Amino acid sequence: RATKFWGKLFLINIAMGVVTGIVQEFQFGMNWSDYSRFVGDIFGAPLAFEALIAFFFESTFIGLWIFGWDRLPKKIHLACMWMVSLGTILSAYFILAANSWMQHPVGYRINEERGRAELTDFWRVLTQDTAVTQFFHTITAAFLVGGAFMVGIAAFHLARKKHIPVMRTSLRLGLVTVVIAGLLTAVSGDTLAKVMFRQQPMKMAAAEALWDGQERAPFSIFAYGDVSEGHNSVEISLPGVLSFLADNDPNSYVPGINDINKAQEEKYGPGDYRPNIPVAFWSFRWMIGFGMASFGLGILGLWLTRRKFLLPPAMRTGEDEVPNLVLFRNKALSPKFTKLYWLTALWTLLFPLIANSWGWIFTEMGRQPWVVYGVLQTRDGVSPGVSQGEILTSMILFTLIYAVLAVIEVKLLVKYIKAGPPELTESDLNPPTRINGHDDEDADRPMAFSY
Repeated sequence: RATKFWGKLFLINIAMGVVTGIVQEFQFGMNWSDYSRFVGDIFGAPLAFEALIAFFFESTFIGLWIFGWDRLPKKIHLACMWMVSLGTILSAYFILAANSWMQHPVGYRINEERGRAELTDFWRVLTQDTAVTQFFHTITAAFLVGGAFMVGIAAFHLARKKHIPVMRTSLRLGLVTVVIAGLLTAVSGDTLAKVMFRQQPMKMAAAEALWDGQERAPFSIFAYGDVSEGHNSVEISLPGVLSFLADNDPNSYVPGINDINKAQEEKYGPGDYRPNIPVAFWSFRWMIGFGMASFGLGILGLWLTRRKFLLPPAMRTGEDEVPNLVLFRNKALSPKFTKLYWLTALWTLLFPLIANSWGWIFTEMGRQPWVVYGVLQTRDGVSPGVSQGEILTSMILFTLIYAVLAVIEVKLLVKYIKAGPPELTESDLNPPTRINGHDDEDADRPMAFSY
C-alpha cells in the first residue's frame, strides 16, 4: 500500500519535471543565442550526457517499474526503482556539472578566430571541486525536500486518524530522512561556501553585505545599508563567524564588496561588478532559515514520536493507533498542542522547497553580472535580434505555462493525497516469483498501475 501511494505521487512529480524541463531548451534558443553560440561546445556536453545516458536510463526503469507492477518478481521490481533513483542522481550530476562550469569555467580555451569557447578537458569539467561540492549540497537538499514531503503528508493523515499503519511508518522514515539530510546539507553548504569564497569572493561578500574587507569578519544577522554609498547604516552581526565560514579561521581576512569590485575593474575593465546586494543578502538568509527550520522540526518530531522502548508503558500505542506525542517521559502534548504539531508538520512540507528556491536565486543572482564567471557577461549572452518587448512577452508566456502546470500538479497531488493508500489487490498479495510468472495471463489485460 505504501509503495503504491508514494509511487503515484512520485510519478506525478517526475512527469511534471520532464514537462517543465522542456521550456529550458526554448530559452537557450530564443533568448540566449549568443550565450549558446559562445559556450555551446562546453555547456552542451554534460547536458548531452544527461539526456543520452541518465534520462534514458531512468525512463527505461520507470517504465519497467510501472508496467511490471504485478508481472515482475518483487526483488526485481524493487531493483527497478533503485535504478530510477541512480538515474536521477546521475542526471542531477551532469546538469550541475554544466551549471558549475558557468560558476567556475575550467577545461576550455578561447578560439579567437571563431569567437567561441571550446572544450579541452571534459573530465575536468565533470570533476572540478565546484561540481562535486555543488552536487553534494544539491542532492542532500533534495533528500531534505523528499523527507519533508513524507512528513507533511503523513501528519495530514495521522491528524485525521486515517491510514494509520502506513502513515506511522512513513512519518518515521520522513523524519529520519529530514534529520540526516538536514545535517548533511549544512555540512555540504559549509564546504560549498569555502569553495565559493576562493572562486567567487564577491558572492560571499554580497551574501554578508560586507562592504569593506576586514579581519574577524562578522556574520550579519541583519543589515540595512545604502548601496550607492557603499556602507551599512544598521547592522547586527556575530564577529569572526564569516571569517571562520570562509577560511576555518575566525581571525582571517575577508575582502569586502568595494575591494573586490575595484580588483575586478582592474582585471576586466571599468564597470560595476556588484550583484544585487539585497537579493544576495536576503536569499542567503531565507535559504539557511527555511532549511534549518526543517531540520529543527525533524529533530523535534523524532523526539516526540520516539520508539516504544524509550516510553513508559502508559504512553505506548499500537501500530494501528496514532502515536502519542510525548514531550517528557510521562507528559504527552495536550490535544491543542498535538493539533498544532500536526499542522506545523504539514506546513513543513513546503520549507525545504522554499529554501532550495532561495538557494538557487542566491547562486544565480550572486554571480551577476556574469553568465559565465570571468568570461562572459550576462548582457553579452542575450539574443541580439530579440527586443525587450519580445523577451518580456516570452517570459510572461513561460510564467503562465508554469502556473498552469503548477495548478495541475497541485490538484493531482491533493487528489491522490486525500485518497490515501489504495487497498491491496490479489496480485499485490501474491506477486509473481519469476518474470511473466502467470502463464495463463493475457498480455492485453488492464495495467495494474497506470493513470
